[in-house]
Amino acid sequence: QVQLVESGGGLLQAGGSLRLSCTASGRSFSTYSMGWFRPAPGKEREFVAGISWSGGTDSVTGRCAISRDNAKTTVLLQMNSLKPEDTAVYYCAAGTNPIWARVSTWDYWGQGTQVTVSS
Repeated sequence: QVQLVESGGGLLQAGGSLRLSCTASGRSFSTYSMGWFRPAPGKEREFVAGISWSGGTDSVTGRCAISRDNAKTTVLLQMNSLKPEDTAVYYCAAGTNPIWARVSTWDYWGQGTQVTVSS
């Protein structure tokens, strides 16, 4: 079992940056791929960014950067040039062999952290 706790959300200004953190407890963090999602119209959740156990990354926008610290069992999401449409609850996910954008392939989810971007 892996428990995920997100932090770092809040009220932000358009044009600014966000930095979200997800801390995992449980076993074998370094063997999991980690990802960030948010709700989107017509989708259960939209893939935002992911990082594999080996450090490979992917994201849906060049405004995002994802990183991990295995020693601290933490994954970070940074997003720049925020827009009001980035307002959402951001969820952290962990998976042993996920397909990035396929929600059902991720094994564990956090409770989410609210990000609100004001114009």
